[in-house]
Amino acid sequence: MTDTSSRLNIGSHDLPVSAELSRFMAGNWAPSPLPAGSRVTAYDVTPGRRARLSARFPGERLIIPAGELRVRSNDSDFRFRPHSAYAWLTGLTGEDQVGHVLVLEPAGPHGHEAVLYLRPRSDRSDSTEEFYRDRRYGEFWVGRRPDLAEAERLTGLRCAHLDTLGSPTGRNAATDTALAAALSELRLIKDAWEVDQLQLAVDHTTAGFEDVVRALPAALAHPRGERWIEGVFNLRARAEGNGLGYETIAASGAHACVLHWIRNDGRLNRDELLLLDAGAETDSLYTADITRTLPLSGRFSPVQKQVYELVLAAQEAGIAALRPGASFRDFHRAGMRVIAEGLAEWGVLKNAEGDLHRRYTLCSSGHMLGLDVHDCAQARAETYLDGVLEEGQVLTVEPGLYLQPDDETLPAELRGMGVRIEDDLVITSDGARLLSGALPRTVAGIEEWMGTLLDSAS
Repeated sequence: MTDTSSRLNIGSHDLPVSAELSRFMAGNWAPSPLPAGSRVTAYDVTPGRRARLSARFPGERLIIPAGELRVRSNDSDFRFRPHSAYAWLTGLTGEDQVGHVLVLEPAGPHGHEAVLYLRPRSDRSDSTEEFYRDRRYGEFWVGRRPDLAEAERLTGLRCAHLDTLGSPTGRNAATDTALAAALSELRLIKDAWEVDQLQLAVDHTTAGFEDVVRALPAALAHPRGERWIEGVFNLRARAEGNGLGYETIAASGAHACVLHWIRNDGRLNRDELLLLDAGAETDSLYTADITRTLPLSGRFSPVQKQVYELVLAAQEAGIAALRPGASFRDFHRAGMRVIAEGLAEWGVLKNAEGDLHRRYTLCSSGHMLGLDVHDCAQARAETYLDGVLEEGQVLTVEPGLYLQPDDETLPAELRGMGVRIEDDLVITSDGARLLSGALPRTVAGIEEWMGTLLDSAS
């Protein structure tokens, strides 16, 4: 028998395979084809996307890899998620896409032929023994892959074995700045199918927030209540879709002043606020991104209400600034004007002029949303950050105040409080539509909502 161990991803503790076992493993397997008519959910929209990309780069070979596995620890890999551009162009979103590559081959002066190079299902009678020995790619280890014919039916693409790809030259989305920028810019405006997927992600996220409120009594009793909150939301995200769109921020008390607090190892205190920034990702890989700041007692204290209502007023001003043709930065400027004026009224700032308010806000107030939580990030500044809003774009509006616990410019009663309110919106012909409106934002609305959910959980 030919020694195939060096070509397989097998563990160091695997026992040798005898010739007799190899022969025994190779036979008597029943056919198990994919269900007839199986197609990726984005089957009808991906051809148009590829055509738009093709038009940007006439006569050039374009290479869009799905990506490779990354080691988490020793022989354990991180869960794989294909690159967003690859998913957008192929409709393939599963963990079985490791190493696959989409190539747009020039076909005449003005077009391309799209070819998907993939690792097809292994022949169970072949001599590689991959299907039962290869821990990274073998079917018995990681699940069924389609064969070439099945992959073509799934995607509508011509498919070829990954081994035939070699090392093609051309623009590679992983390294070519111009191609990466074009792929981001083409995704700035969402089609109706994408907006529906984003609404689904928002709906799953809304359910996750409701789960969290119902779980607050148990979380308050646990020494790592933030972790309890994280786990409750993660359960919903994983059960309803692919999982999380990003790591959940479950920040109580002063932890909410740390913008990317993902340790989530703190105890919850009924007298404090919980800042929950979380988003569920659909099976099609579109993610929501929502933040609510909730009183752990179920009701805001007067000072908590004071801070919360200033942030809410800033968000309302930002949302009011959303419309086609407005500068992308307008909604941030509108919200920060409200924040600066509020801080001046409190006496924290001498006046609302200048940029000193940024000590307490730290970052921008929103971003594009889609397949990535910070979507289209490789787009050129003139098309995104310094561009104008267009109908069909989906973005977040998320002003915040982060009042550090050791900040001596603040009165003692304000220190150690972080408030962010974040919602997802789609730009319409005359303004913006709130996708996340099912979650209340006002003080009264949040208190009533929490009370109803807590009563139903008791």
